[in-house]
Amino acid sequence: MALGDSSRADVAKIPAEDIKTLREEARFHEIQAATNLPPVVLALCADVKGRLAEPGQIWKATDAIIDDKLPTKRLIWAVTDGNYYVVHYERGGYLRSYHVLVAKWKQGDGKPSLVWRRVGGRINDFKAFQDALGSNKL
Repeated sequence: MALGDSSRADVAKIPAEDIKTLREEARFHEIQAATNLPPVVLALCADVKGRLAEPGQIWKATDAIIDDKLPTKRLIWAVTDGNYYVVHYERGGYLRSYHVLVAKWKQGDGKPSLVWRRVGGRINDFKAFQDALGSNKL
């Protein structure tokens, strides 16, 4: 569930105000599909062609798949409170990797601001993310 010991110092880089907000589970609701992410947030986690496969969808999980029509990244889960976006996705290639990004963006704003980003292990859901955040194990 946690992203690995090497990233513990990175949690300290998240401003305390942001950590407090991210730990308020009731604020957040699940985003069911990558297509439901605002385009400016999707751009932060999409592949070089602007694609992010939906959860469970076929994607280019390894470098052995030659089909260029498939995205090289796939959404695992995402949540928002309308201001914060937490997106957990995986990237294929020689080695599969798992990524989490936290961004702030409100409708009408230009670009989102990146609060935090980390590569590590798979996190089952937002609750597991919050638990790891609270115990400083991200």
